[in-house]
This record gives sequence, C-alpha cells and structure tokens, in this order.
Amino acid sequence: MSAQRPSDVAPIDDWSRLLDGKVAVVTGGGDGIGGAISALFAQHGALVEMAEVDAGRAERTRRAIEEEGGTVRAHIVDVTDPTGVDRLAAKVLDAHGHIDVLVNNVGDYRPLVRFEVSTPESWDAMYRVNLFHVLAVTRAFIGTMTARGSGSIVNIHSVEGLRGYPGEPVYAAMKAAAAHFTTSLAVAVGRSGIRVNGIGPDLTQSPQVDYLTGFEDHEELWPSWAPVGRLGWPEDQARVALFLASDLSGYITGHNIPVDGGTKAGGGWFYSPAAGRFVNRPTTL
Repeated sequence: MSAQRPSDVAPIDDWSRLLDGKVAVVTGGGDGIGGAISALFAQHGALVEMAEVDAGRAERTRRAIEEEGGTVRAHIVDVTDPTGVDRLAAKVLDAHGHIDVLVNNVGDYRPLVRFEVSTPESWDAMYRVNLFHVLAVTRAFIGTMTARGSGSIVNIHSVEGLRGYPGEPVYAAMKAAAAHFTTSLAVAVGRSGIRVNGIGPDLTQSPQVDYLTGFEDHEELWPSWAPVGRLGWPEDQARVALFLASDLSGYITGHNIPVDGGTKAGGGWFYSPAAGRFVNRPTTL
C-alpha cells in the first residue's frame, strides 16, 4: 500500500498567521523590500531576526514592527563579511536553537561600472553584495533546517538574472548565479524537508531604486513599461516572499518567480537609437 496521503499537505490553522511562531531571518531587513518582508512576516506571527547594516534603518523598522505588536530583533551586521555572518548565526541560534525561514535579501547594482571600464575590484564588489552573502548566510543556517527536517529559504535576486541585461552584465551574472544556486540547492536539500525558491523583482520602488523621480510627466506610459500597468512596491515583493516562506507553497521548490509586473514576459528592454543605449522605460514609442 502506498505511503502517500492527502494529509501530507500541511494544514493551515490560521490564514492570518501564516508564520505563527516561526523563526525567520531576513537579511537587509531594515528598509525597502527587506523592510516590507520583515513587517509582513511579523504581522503573520513570525519571530523576525532582522540583519541590517544601517543602524538607523534597523531601529526605525524594529520600532514600527513592535508598535504593531510584532516580535523582532535587529542585528547590525554586514553579511558580506564572513565574521559578521558567523556572529549573526551565533546570536540567532543561541536564542532559538534553529530557524524556520531564511530570506537572503541583500543586493545592490551599485557601484554601477560599465563592463568596458570594469576592473577585478568592481567584479569582486558585485560578487560580494549579490552572491557571496547568499552562499555564506545559507551555509550558516542550513544545518539547523536539515537537523529539524524542515525549512524554507527565499533568495531575493533580480529579474536581470533571468533575462539578458545589457546595462551591467557582471551584475546580471551574479544575479543569475543566485537564481541557479536557488534551483540547484533546492534539488540537493528537498529530501531533507527544505524548500528553496527565489524572487526576481523589477520596477519596484525602493530607497535603492527610484522609478518615479524624473518620470512624473510620463504616467501614461506605465501600461507600456509594465503589462500590469503600474509601478511595483515593496509590499508586492513581500507578499510573494510570505507565500514562499509559508506552507501555502509546500509543494513548490527550485523556482525563481519574476515579481515584475510582467516585464520579463513582455521583453523588458528596448534599444533607443536616440539615447544610444538600452532603456527599460522608453518615453516615446
């Protein structure tokens, strides 16, 4: 007789508390997409362990979450530094003994250096902020997930890792590596009860990328820039992260979801002869 049962699907006891009691580590969790993820996870009952390099951002988000009744601790740490990662893991595991959810959210396209004038130093900068920390933080925590036979890892990378990105191929390569690491790790650890998925954001307003300033006179073109017809916001990304972190996605692993308003499906980049470069929001059609 088969051991497969419908009861293998984890029950949802409270749809408004999808992460109730879960320990969730969110890197870069003090602002932007990471801040929205920290806040939404706490709203759904997670015990949020927020890693943030900027003390001011960390304190602001910590205070906002606690004012809403959430549980959060802020760790001021640079996750591109192996020593910082070790310190973060030690503090979290000393407090809880394990984690249930890991969101690797740190990443940056800056300093933007065109490939023709790039250097080994600029390549290394892209590597450390967009890929190294994903490997380092994941390795630091995955052992506790394996030991418990459960866990969810969500890697936030970029839609530019899922399509050709002419603006900065090195950045795109690091994001593509993060996406493929996601898929490969999922296959490796799935039988240990760990799911691994990724999110590729695009056109999402954040402190790092301002999609509004300078385009105030082109509101009518949003339907051309994004098939859904609007700008994305950090909460759009956070909702998908919540889905992937929770048992709602219990049968999903190894996938990278573009949360981009449809830009990947719609093409995304256009070459402008007038500008002499690729653009993702042409002001004339």
